[in-house]
Amino acid sequence: MAETCAVIPVYDHGRTAGRVVQAARAADLDVVLVDDGSRPECGQALDAIAAADNRVHLLRHGSNQGKGAAVQTGLRKAAALGYRNALQIDADGQHSLADIPRFVAESRANPGAVVCGRPVFGDDAPRARIYGRRLTNFWVSVHTWSRDIPDAMCGFRMYPLAATVPLLDKAGLGRRMDFDIEILVRLFWLGVPMRWLPTVIAYPPDGRSHFRMRLDNYLIARAHTVLFFGMLARAPALAARKLGLARSRWRAA
Repeated sequence: MAETCAVIPVYDHGRTAGRVVQAARAADLDVVLVDDGSRPECGQALDAIAAADNRVHLLRHGSNQGKGAAVQTGLRKAAALGYRNALQIDADGQHSLADIPRFVAESRANPGAVVCGRPVFGDDAPRARIYGRRLTNFWVSVHTWSRDIPDAMCGFRMYPLAATVPLLDKAGLGRRMDFDIEILVRLFWLGVPMRWLPTVIAYPPDGRSHFRMRLDNYLIARAHTVLFFGMLARAPALAARKLGLARSRWRAA
């Protein structure tokens, strides 16, 4: 069995999910699809995708629980199936599917690291999204005492499951759009190495976003509050790490 799979959360993206699955399979990745309470027409499309390929595993939530919950379900399933790494990628077609082999290659070259997408936005990116990301990335720099996480919201990333899955139950992570931020900060706190790959993010005119402005902004703000107090508890360790890195750089110079 391959050591890497793709985890694809789906909520009413039956029209684009097939193309994403096809790209993952073309990169020789097995796929864990998580239907997060989609409408029947999307569910039927996912049934057809899974029935056509025995290397596509389809899981279902009885009702919509949020993207973070769907990703967590997929990561747990990937670990239970024996995979070592899982590529998280959205089903809506915003991520650059041509970059999947790059993420796989980077993960193989850096085992144990999280390989994260560093988004490159075009003119089609909503300004509100850009400004929101800047604010989140500022707070992430506070939580980590560093600028080592240039973007915490891009959901195109490869997780080492041995480090990631234990966090899912231990930390009680967010279940919607707050998940991507929180899991990355907590992996940083654990000292898990991170690699960053630039990747183009597209916003097609007919694309559907499930970002709920009030709810998701509230949950993200709450996650930042929890992470801030978590940072305070870890401040001595973060300071020691920062000092150690500064000494290493000074000696190398």
